[in-house]
Amino acid sequence: MQIGEMKILIGSANPALGQAICDFIGSTPGSVTMKRFPDQEVFVKIDENVRGKDLFIMQPSSPPANDNLMELLITIDAARRASAQRITAVLPFYGYARQDRKDQPRVPITAKLVANLLTTAGANRILTMDLHAPQIQGFFDIPVDHLYASSVFYDYLKTLKKEDLIVISPDVGGIKMASAYANMLGVDFGFVAKRRVDATRVEAMSIVGEVAGKSVLLVDDLTESAGTLKEAARIARENGALKVRAAVSHAVLNDTGYERMKEGFLDELITTNSTPIQSRGLSNITILSVAPLLGEAILRINNHQSVTSLFRIKGV
Repeated sequence: MQIGEMKILIGSANPALGQAICDFIGSTPGSVTMKRFPDQEVFVKIDENVRGKDLFIMQPSSPPANDNLMELLITIDAARRASAQRITAVLPFYGYARQDRKDQPRVPITAKLVANLLTTAGANRILTMDLHAPQIQGFFDIPVDHLYASSVFYDYLKTLKKEDLIVISPDVGGIKMASAYANMLGVDFGFVAKRRVDATRVEAMSIVGEVAGKSVLLVDDLTESAGTLKEAARIARENGALKVRAAVSHAVLNDTGYERMKEGFLDELITTNSTPIQSRGLSNITILSVAPLLGEAILRINNHQSVTSLFRIKGV
C-alpha cells in the first residue's frame, strides 16, 4: 500500500519535544487548535487538510494524565473523521502503565483499558518508549514499536569510569533492565530488595552486589516521588558506595520528588525529555533528548523501513 505524505501533530503535553522531533525530521508541525471549554472539556480542531496523510500524533500521557490522554484520544478521533490514511499515536511516556495486572481483588487493569481506548479512537499504530512492563505491547491488537532509551543514555554513560562502576536496580522488578545496562557498559550489576510502605514511601531492606568503593548507577524506567531512588541511594552509601547516580527513562517528578532531589542524595539524575521535566535550578539533573530517536523511528515507519536497528547501540 502506498503511504501518504507524512504530517506530525503536536499535543499540549510536551510541545518542546514535539518541535524538536519536527526539527530533526525537517518537517513543519501540522496546524491544530487545542483548547478547553469553561467546564474543562477538551476541544480539538485540525486546521489543515489531512485527508490521505500518514499522520503522527505526538502526545505523552504524562501528568495531568487524564487531561493529556483525553486530548490524545480526541485528536485521534478528529484525524480519523478527517480521513487520515494512517494514524500513529506517539507516546514517549505511556501513562497508567503501572496498572498492568490484578495484584489485588477487584482492581482494574487500566493499562489494557488505555490500549483499548487508543485503538477504539482510531489509532492504527503505537510508537512508545520504555514501557513500565514490556508485555503491555500484548494489550494491543495493532502494531506497537517499542523503543528503548538505553541507546540515548549510552553515549553519556560511556564517559564514566567503567573500572569502578556497578549498575544497581532499585527494586527486584528492574533486574532485567539493570542486567541490560550492565552488559551494555561491561560492568557488574546487582539489586536492592525493598518494601513499599505506601504510594510515596518505600523502605530499602538489603542490597545484593558489591558496591563498596565503587560508583553506583541506579537504573529505572520511571520515578515520580523519588522515594525508591532515595532509599536505594541510602543503602548503597551505607554499604560504602563512593558516588550514586541514577539513569531514569521517565522522570515524572512531582513536588515531593523535587524536594527530595534538593536533599542531594543523588550525585546526578540522568533522564530524558520524554516528559516535560524541569531542572528547577538543580545542578544534579541532566536531561538528554530522545527527539533524534523518535524522529528516526517516525521516518522509518513512514518509509516502510525496519526500526530494529534503532535498538542497537553503537560501539557495543
